[in-house]
Amino acid sequence: MRPSLALLSTLLLLPVSARALSKVEVDDLAHHPLVADFPSGGELALHLRSGEIHIVGTDANKVSVHVGGRRGEDSTDMRARFESSGNQGSLRVAGGPNNEVTITVEIPRRASLHLRVFAGEVNVTDIVGDKDIELSAGDLKVDVGNPADYAHVAASVTTGDLNASPFGEQRDGLFRSFEKSGNGKYRLAAHVGAGDLILR
Repeated sequence: MRPSLALLSTLLLLPVSARALSKVEVDDLAHHPLVADFPSGGELALHLRSGEIHIVGTDANKVSVHVGGRRGEDSTDMRARFESSGNQGSLRVAGGPNNEVTITVEIPRRASLHLRVFAGEVNVTDIVGDKDIELSAGDLKVDVGNPADYAHVAASVTTGDLNASPFGEQRDGLFRSFEKSGNGKYRLAAHVGAGDLILR
């Protein structure tokens, strides 16, 4: 009985080990870029400080964060923390100077992206998957790829311009929005509080 119980205990623990939490932290992001393994097709939640933000899809199964800009390169107190468990990951970037900072985050091209930024200029390119993006103030530009790939699209701007030429939509003013449904498999939700939203 004892060997059987030991084997059963080992088998029960295997799924837990496979989902063990992995954490990577960097305190001086300007001089020590963050790099962490993450599988293609996973779900990523990004909460980033304000600035010029570039989210770029690549063929590598990694998440990497680099900072630049006139003041970002000289900052020693920008920090990043990436946590992952299986196919779910969370990235937070904070600290550093108030302006003239560029943050580039490279993630697997095939990923489900959840992105929140308070203010700045945000560009999202080469991401194939679900996208849920909110920017409180500033300009947001998202490369959507093939519009037929989406099952549902919801885009809105509280104050500013909304330009979504792949979906045949262009609006400006206050409280502008549109929704569309299709036969694809991905979902896109994009919102800007004050500023411009461009889906291209």
